[in-house]
Amino acid sequence: MNNEHKENTGFEIKAAEGGVCAPKGFTAAGISCGIKNNESKDLALIAGDCLCAAAAVYTSNKVKGAPLEVTRRNIADGRAQAVICNSGNANTCAPGGEKLAEDVCALTAEALGIKKEDVVVSSTGVIGQELSLEPFKEGIPRLKEGLGKEGGKDAAEAILTTDTRRKSIAVEFNAGGKVCRMGGMAKGSGMINPNMATMLSFITTDADISPQLLQRALSETVKDSFNQISVDGDTSTNDMVVILASGRAGNSIIEKEGKDFDVFSSALREVSVFLSRELARDGEGATKLIECLVENAPDREMARAVSKSVISSDLLKAAVFGEDANWGRVLCAIGYTEGDFSVENIDVDMESSRGRVTVCRESRHKEYSEEKAAEVLSADEIKIRVNMNQGSESASAWGCDLSYDYVRINGDYRT
Repeated sequence: MNNEHKENTGFEIKAAEGGVCAPKGFTAAGISCGIKNNESKDLALIAGDCLCAAAAVYTSNKVKGAPLEVTRRNIADGRAQAVICNSGNANTCAPGGEKLAEDVCALTAEALGIKKEDVVVSSTGVIGQELSLEPFKEGIPRLKEGLGKEGGKDAAEAILTTDTRRKSIAVEFNAGGKVCRMGGMAKGSGMINPNMATMLSFITTDADISPQLLQRALSETVKDSFNQISVDGDTSTNDMVVILASGRAGNSIIEKEGKDFDVFSSALREVSVFLSRELARDGEGATKLIECLVENAPDREMARAVSKSVISSDLLKAAVFGEDANWGRVLCAIGYTEGDFSVENIDVDMESSRGRVTVCRESRHKEYSEEKAAEVLSADEIKIRVNMNQGSESASAWGCDLSYDYVRINGDYRT
């Protein structure tokens, strides 16, 4: 776990090792089976040793990848036992997509000795190209043989596309008198503007929790994590966040709201916010992580909307890349955010590990040193603080700068 960021949850949540394999009851593996036509890992499997409670959220794009439709049907009963995911081909708008996704579930189920309806299937990569079943026929038996508690790193690598690094975390917490663990892995670098994006995240936990409360916790958590990131404003066709709960920790099952549900939700927020920040940090061509913290907003929804509007501004992203404290672009992005609020008394500060500079007070220019501002913006993690001065609610959003490399990467993505 990267300790650069720690959520203030009010509960004791500790770092753990092992990623998605940290919780009891889960093993994983990742291999290369030729989908990417190179030696890169491109097929991942997470397997539970029992039927798990399951919950998911999906992309808001009207065009959805075939795997999402199959997964939605498979976990409609709130249960699943395995996740199979390939990279290199999205299986979206492709001939026979749903049949292939169903066949992949069947192959996975046969290898693991479970029902095909208990498999979560996911794909990421190029849209509109047919995906063959042959790599899965060859790869899934190898995945099964390679399953182990050390397989989380390989699985986290196998789901990557244009990402430059694995994204993984594990934490532990106490619920119902027992130590519980939660692990997560994610991929995503471009086409990211969730509700959800080309972003996949798979989370495991050994806490015992009902499917209903698991879904409630996930649906609430994404509002302040995965749905608060943007790399390029494009919402993908294949995004999903899935969580499986094995119940192997032995805690009293969480079936109603209360302290145990609150600590579980806090752990899920810790995992989700960490992965969200890592997704934004690894945006295509990015050199800097941008966080916008909005404080003293009229309500939480407005704080979320304003913070995401700021980190989504291409003009601001380009200015941060150029280390130019162009705070007018912050005000501009706030101004076109939908909603009923005042823009007459807004304060803006920019800060990083190299200092803090006040650039705007009461929606007007505040004298500052351009040299100091450039120094602040030269760090690889930038925080833009917006004080709306008209309420008590706050929220954060995360994005990245817009560099020359973004165009280069996406100009020849398929070729």
